[in-house]
Amino acid sequence: MLPSTPSTVTVVKDSAGRYFASFVVETGPSEVLPTTAPQLGIDLGLGHFAVLSDGTKVDSPRFLRRAEKRLKKAQRALSRKEKGSRNRDKARLKVARAHARVADARREFHHQLSTKLIRENQAVAVEDLSVKGLARTRLAKSIHDAGWSAFVSMLEYKAARYGRTFFRIGRFEPTSQVCSVCGVKDGPKSLHVRIWTCGACGAVLDRDVNAAVNVAKAAGLAVSACGAQVRPGLVPAQRGEAGTPVTVFVAPQWGLRPSGPA
Repeated sequence: MLPSTPSTVTVVKDSAGRYFASFVVETGPSEVLPTTAPQLGIDLGLGHFAVLSDGTKVDSPRFLRRAEKRLKKAQRALSRKEKGSRNRDKARLKVARAHARVADARREFHHQLSTKLIRENQAVAVEDLSVKGLARTRLAKSIHDAGWSAFVSMLEYKAARYGRTFFRIGRFEPTSQVCSVCGVKDGPKSLHVRIWTCGACGAVLDRDVNAAVNVAKAAGLAVSACGAQVRPGLVPAQRGEAGTPVTVFVAPQWGLRPSGPA
């Protein structure tokens, strides 16, 4: 049931032949979630979709990879159909629907995970990844399959909607090179190095968890995973008008870029 009478209704048809109705309605103030203590750094990747500063690892569902055989079969069937024929139109729809199922599954995964993280944490921080640059490498297909940009956008708007805090840290922060226990920079490491020992303090570190802890610390968030030193978290200012949560930060170090609602 809609919260109010729609001012406009738009019906659209997508490339897979599906129809969608879009309603513009007036709503009341957004729900503001109760304040909670946890604050989280997130390291996005391909082996695991996300590794969190509390040590949690979220497996990558690889929706596109899992559907590759079905997609290739549908694409081959399309290429054999005569151009301009009804059978080709049917085959084209079959390919489009197969791709739509992959996109829908990925979007649902992003929604469920982003909602869970925003509900359970007062603040979240992620690295501002250069997705366009990475998409030009041999990892392009895997990066497209992960859909990092869409996931981060969901985190950002849900944080603004529900009164949580959200940070993107600079993409050049050496999150995988710095020991999260003692803070000493240990230098670049090959991608195959997943566990390393800090030469300064002797701490044995999981590469991805260490990076997630450093993401949180770069954003000024309090973290305690892997024995990392705890730093005070940022305190949000009072919100503005009801239904429009606004958070203001003063965080000049580490090249922080605070984010609030548009």
